[in-house]
Amino acid sequence: MTQHYFNPDPDAHSRPATVDLVLPDLHLRLGTDRGVFSPDKVDLGTRVLLESVPAPPQQGRLLDVGCGYGPIALAMAARAPRASVLGVDVNARALSLAVNNAESNHLDNVRFCLIGEDGAPAPGTADDAAPTLAGPFDAIWSNPPVRVGKTVLHGLLRTWLGRLSPAGAAHLVVQKNLGADSLQRWLEQTGHPTERVASRAGYRILRATRAD
Repeated sequence: MTQHYFNPDPDAHSRPATVDLVLPDLHLRLGTDRGVFSPDKVDLGTRVLLESVPAPPQQGRLLDVGCGYGPIALAMAARAPRASVLGVDVNARALSLAVNNAESNHLDNVRFCLIGEDGAPAPGTADDAAPTLAGPFDAIWSNPPVRVGKTVLHGLLRTWLGRLSPAGAAHLVVQKNLGADSLQRWLEQTGHPTERVASRAGYRILRATRAD
């Protein structure tokens, strides 16, 4: 992989730091490091997503695909304390940070799992991970890694959108100049009803549901 944040074991030298996620309803202080996505600040796309999506289901199973060091998953956990939240990523360094961030922000309804590109548990992952990853999920929020290329991205989305519950919905944030509109067309062509529900600062928020 050319994108280091999508590398299972990034080789960037560690340089721990902290960032703040401040939203009208919550304030999270998050540990970050080099070798993960957007280590210097919570990226704008993530902020647009978290400021635009409706409240998550207050019960059930919620998922953040490509969770990085955890801002989206932790926001879901804070907003839906009775729900069970799962964050998944291929980057082991990011997952370690996410686990620590959940602990430091006192959020105990969220779990993180290291996966492969196919959505299966990474080798060495806990034995009970596979049933957890299988879903179904009542909501998916994601800032997907579009820079990994269409083949990987489409495979990722096929896997996880296929694990939505019948009434579940996924909210994805994608930059317009990185193919948001073409991704919406592809989702619709693959059978996932998709609509643009927000547009701000060059980002689109797409809402997709399970294919028939």
